[in-house]
Amino acid sequence: MSLPQITEEYITQRLSEAFNNTVDELSILDDIPADLRPAAVLIPMFHVSEQDRLNHIWQVLFTRRTQAVAEHQGQVAFPGGRADPDDSSPEYTALREANEEIGLDPTQVRILGRMNELRTISNYCVTPVVGVIQWPFHVQLQGIEVSRLFSIPLDWLADPAHHEIRNFPLPPAYAGLLHQHERPVVYFETYDNELLWGVSAQITLNFIHTLENKKPAGS
Repeated sequence: MSLPQITEEYITQRLSEAFNNTVDELSILDDIPADLRPAAVLIPMFHVSEQDRLNHIWQVLFTRRTQAVAEHQGQVAFPGGRADPDDSSPEYTALREANEEIGLDPTQVRILGRMNELRTISNYCVTPVVGVIQWPFHVQLQGIEVSRLFSIPLDWLADPAHHEIRNFPLPPAYAGLLHQHERPVVYFETYDNELLWGVSAQITLNFIHTLENKKPAGS
């Protein structure tokens, strides 16, 4: 089942209505005692053509991290990163990081809203920010952090046949704290030779559930 045709207004409305709802249980790691590091990512959405815009056919932009970064080497991710102390908001962090990582001009992004914070096993507290970008734009990859930029159709991501939950083995330190050896993690099928899984996949699935107006578990 794919998403219905959705407009910017619909996305904005759903984000506003869903904000501050209960976070999906897959993202809850409250048993790990640590100081959370604030971070934000941008979910960049765009239309390939004017015809796609008229038909509300969306693409979602992703990056692939290099092997040189300190964490999550080679993984598919959204543009974004850790908040600086003087960042004024998650939106500011997401736009600043997107500009640094892929050369996206913040003035060319139309923010539609933000999603609930999501805690990661690496002790980040990530706020996903949804924005519509102009396409194409002058891409400037930050070579140390980003090796590739690519997109996946939103309709493809929304198809339940293209993602599943798998048990992922936890590192020994986390396994001891959580009293379990593995935890459920979202994996999408390979698309364009790229594997979307983990935190970025969870954020993607949470966004899709928001658009589908699915209620959080236990509500």
